[in-house]
Amino acid sequence: MKKIFALLVAAGISMSAFAAPETFTSDANHTFSSFSYSHFGYSIQTSRFNNTTAKFTVDRAAKTGSVEATIDTKSVDTGSKLFDGHIQGEDFLDTGKFPTITYKSTKVNFKGDVPATIDGNLTIKGITKPVTLTVTHFQCADHPMMKKMACGANATAKIKRTEFNAGKYAPNVGDEVTLTLAIEAIKE
Repeated sequence: MKKIFALLVAAGISMSAFAAPETFTSDANHTFSSFSYSHFGYSIQTSRFNNTTAKFTVDRAAKTGSVEATIDTKSVDTGSKLFDGHIQGEDFLDTGKFPTITYKSTKVNFKGDVPATIDGNLTIKGITKPVTLTVTHFQCADHPMMKKMACGANATAKIKRTEFNAGKYAPNVGDEVTLTLAIEAIKE
């Protein structure tokens, strides 16, 4: 056995190539999503959803993975109770009928041993469209407080709200929305 291990090391083959997929579940205190859009061209407004959950599996050696995220639309936080009500209304998210936004990956694309883009399906107001998330940050390490492996990621995508039947006031209030996910997750 020692000879086999020595041969693998000498050949430059990492033992991590034999790693199995790892599954991570989001930490509710460090996972949220946000969205930004142009408001009549005056400013870029940024708001968030306070309740976002996610689960992902990653096998960096095999360069495979999957992601599922659920956003509680009633947790929208614009910084204004009045605007929270507008966003939750029928002209935008219609949270009474559609209490969640979901994202389910179909493929995770790697650059080296880290995810670079994630192809998947985004569902808003019962309408599902293919959306690619661009991963802007990804890191896994032992969590100093949880004493378990943890991974974190940030990913963004640009979508058109009119494609999801949420286009009131477009184009004056920007049709293009940047959706951002910030996820920290602990290994199961």
